[in-house]
Amino acid sequence: MAVPELTATDLQSILKFTEQLARTAGKLILEGSKAIQSAPDSQADIGEKKNAVDLVTEYDVRVEELVKSTIKEKYPDFQFVGEESYAAGSRNPLTDEPTFCVDPIDGTTNFVHGFPFVCISLGLIYKRRPVLGVIYNPFLDHLYTGIKGQGSFLTRGASAPVKLPLSSPKPLPSLSQAIIAVEWGADRTASTIDSKSRSFGRLAGDPEQGVAGGKMAHSLRSMGCAALNFAMVAQGGLDVYWEIGCWPWDVSAGIVIAEEAGGLVSGAHAAFEATASSDAFGDVTEEILTGRKYVVVRAIAGNPGETGKDAQKRIIKELYDTVEDVPAN
Repeated sequence: MAVPELTATDLQSILKFTEQLARTAGKLILEGSKAIQSAPDSQADIGEKKNAVDLVTEYDVRVEELVKSTIKEKYPDFQFVGEESYAAGSRNPLTDEPTFCVDPIDGTTNFVHGFPFVCISLGLIYKRRPVLGVIYNPFLDHLYTGIKGQGSFLTRGASAPVKLPLSSPKPLPSLSQAIIAVEWGADRTASTIDSKSRSFGRLAGDPEQGVAGGKMAHSLRSMGCAALNFAMVAQGGLDVYWEIGCWPWDVSAGIVIAEEAGGLVSGAHAAFEATASSDAFGDVTEEILTGRKYVVVRAIAGNPGETGKDAQKRIIKELYDTVEDVPAN
């Protein structure tokens, strides 16, 4: 069967549908948060994924079921990849067909603890590339949206959408002037934690105070939500986000939103090295989308002798020359 052609008008229509779906799902997320925060410990039906840090609740499944059924009714021929359905054994490979890629509640640990950086992430993948993204944080009522080639926007509450980034791109001379987002993740084995700790230490550490290879970055941030980290890079509040261990549903929406705000996304050390000197640099292929290692850099102002894209490449190289190649387990 031929893959349907999605026009710019089609994507606008899909975006409007997806925005409304995100807001509807957001109400269920808020309901779940209220139920969890008010439930006695003995009645809180909180399960575990891999460990006590990566928590999940029944609302993960309920939100995904809501999203999946609503999409199926509106777009019956579209494919669907969701975090919870994947965990339950539904693991269809990507095709060229339009495919919604969904994390029903990104930031589940935050969700359980009442830390309000939680969102639903709804991405659309078409011809194996992310082309549309919606990220909605119902706690703050922040809606991030983007369509490939049509820009990305932030809507706060009832205000009009504002194009991203929120301010003109600024230079970024080095990591020493950057705020960098990192995450500890669910894999807490000694080898992974030790490797991340050494890497984070070099990013934050002062080389003049004995930290070998230290970059003395302005600071490191851990928001606990991959999609919102991408959104914050798009917004311009973060300079760099380096992630190991996420999945396509965590990042597909954020990739579009960041790219449409002038950001650049690449993959693991090897993927960066393989593309840095070619026209493929900055193209989020299926290999990068599913590679579980990501780096995204905000829009950077160019200067004489260096384009903005060259500056982004320089920052990624500096990052990968500093950190270890942490495995994604």
